[in-house]
Amino acid sequence: MTGADLPAVHRLEQVLFPEDAWSEELLRAELADQPRTRHYVVAEASGGDIVGYAGLAAAGGQADVQTIGVRDDQRGSGIGAALLTELLDEAARRNSESVFLEVRADNDGARRLYERFGFDEVGVRKRYYQPSDVDAIVMCRKLRARPPMGFNKESM
Repeated sequence: MTGADLPAVHRLEQVLFPEDAWSEELLRAELADQPRTRHYVVAEASGGDIVGYAGLAAAGGQADVQTIGVRDDQRGSGIGAALLTELLDEAARRNSESVFLEVRADNDGARRLYERFGFDEVGVRKRYYQPSDVDAIVMCRKLRARPPMGFNKESM
């Protein structure tokens, strides 16, 4: 995703998430941290229209899916899975140990996608999404085992 994509992404964001859409300024701020701690991508139809987008934040061995959105008429076509795959691949390239995300408790389709990709529910953030008072389900997928930390018998 580049700055040139922001108007189209923001329009799609407003359609997909009308109650809690990110502002164009927030999206621009996210892009400003590419590639240091952010990785944002878009999915385009054959005519060049943006039909999906996704973003990842990664630092300190942990990654967070910031957003994934797919245009309604393109859902079920594999775009969401392709976007999530790219985010997970980027998290692995950045040596992240795990990837976290929040998903609306009432978004069954997204939850099924994340479960298919090996995410497990690890918590709930009550009334996270405002103004609708919808809970966020916190999910996590481990990418690699954490190396041993601290002392062991051999080092004593």
